[in-house]
Amino acid sequence: MTENQNPPLLLEASGMVKYFGGIRAVNYAHINVPKGSITGLIGPNGAGKTTLFNLLANFIVPDQGKVIFNHEKIDHLPPHKIAQKGFIRTFQVARVLSRLSVLENMLLATQNQTGENFLKLWFQRGKLIQEERENKEKAMNILASVGLAEKAKDFAGALSGGQRKLLEIARTLMCDPHLILLDEPAAGVNPTLINQICEHILQWNKDGISFLIIEHNMDMIMSICQHIWVLAEGSNLADGTPEEIKNNPQVLEAYLGAD
Repeated sequence: MTENQNPPLLLEASGMVKYFGGIRAVNYAHINVPKGSITGLIGPNGAGKTTLFNLLANFIVPDQGKVIFNHEKIDHLPPHKIAQKGFIRTFQVARVLSRLSVLENMLLATQNQTGENFLKLWFQRGKLIQEERENKEKAMNILASVGLAEKAKDFAGALSGGQRKLLEIARTLMCDPHLILLDEPAAGVNPTLINQICEHILQWNKDGISFLIIEHNMDMIMSICQHIWVLAEGSNLADGTPEEIKNNPQVLEAYLGAD
């Protein structure tokens, strides 16, 4: 790739609109995520960031707009079909199954298992056993990579808030994602664990996974993202490199509260 060529876009969303009652929460917003990138999405509270995330993954059906993922229009697909294509969304409050073990939480994320088909469950026992063995090994390797291997048999509900965040992100890796949407991965997490999460994101990105991240922790966003989009009142305000965003007068006024 020459210097003048940009990486292909993995995610393209345009004209995104969502009303709640008479309020337009997302106002013809657009966003692009290049393949192989770590892209940030910032804005003040109420800017529409999480709503836009929900629209992109079709957790909320848009009133208008188009979403293309990996060259395929996906805004008509249900969320589980989108996830099967490698487009995974996490949540601001980590969603774990508290009464299941950490390992069981990981294994539940595995897609297209032989055991999901009733006939194959009985007639392909050998394949089923092999898959279960491979999935468990994969899950344990991922847990080891995020420092949770020793917690594998513990109830997920016994984890700290930061550990639950790590578990939720690690669980997405069981789906072999191409793009992960992270909603405030640093919220409620101690500084040491934030640094660990950043290190994991950077490593997974080197391994080929792209990220779109909502985050209010500006140090985190500025340190790991190559490009940042800014929303205000549901609309696009600016986008650019971290340095450009830090020095953008409109962003300073609307987001950082400068005079």
